[in-house]
Amino acid sequence: MPRSASPLSRVVRAVRRMPNPRLTGLGSGVFCTASMFALACLDWLLFGASVIVYGVLFLPVCALTALWVRRADLVTAVVAIPIAFAIGLLPIADSDGGFLGRLTNLVTVLAMHAGWLYGGTLIAGLIVTVRKVRLMSRRAAQRRAAAQAASQAAQSAQAAPQPATRQKSPAQPRRRTA
Repeated sequence: MPRSASPLSRVVRAVRRMPNPRLTGLGSGVFCTASMFALACLDWLLFGASVIVYGVLFLPVCALTALWVRRADLVTAVVAIPIAFAIGLLPIADSDGGFLGRLTNLVTVLAMHAGWLYGGTLIAGLIVTVRKVRLMSRRAAQRRAAAQAASQAAQSAQAAPQPATRQKSPAQPRRRTA
């Protein structure tokens, strides 16, 4: 009878089966912002603008944004996440007071539920940091391998017998004839 896989190994296998898009810095910002705005609208329709539901949905979007951004644009994922959180709150932070009332309610919701923002940014920051460290260690290993191959090539070139070259006799002064 086969032994059942641990929950962690199931999660790892599920993550490996996920698509592996590579978003640019702008693309990751657009993805995160559009996702959060759509999820906020869905939250407003289904749950009556619950900030808790919005916060819970925010965390996986942060992780996906940090996982899907290109290596060259890793920092932009962490920058785009707070912007997406604030823009996504617009449908949830509604009020009857017009533009200023909506803005005041948005700032209030941001202040009262900043923990979700900090948590999502922390998740993305950790993922981006791990990816950057792995990238730097991979590049350092490639540089070491290239340097080792170059030194081995130089050593083998020095150890190989040199082909015999014809030695010149010492130059004799030319005589003038006239």
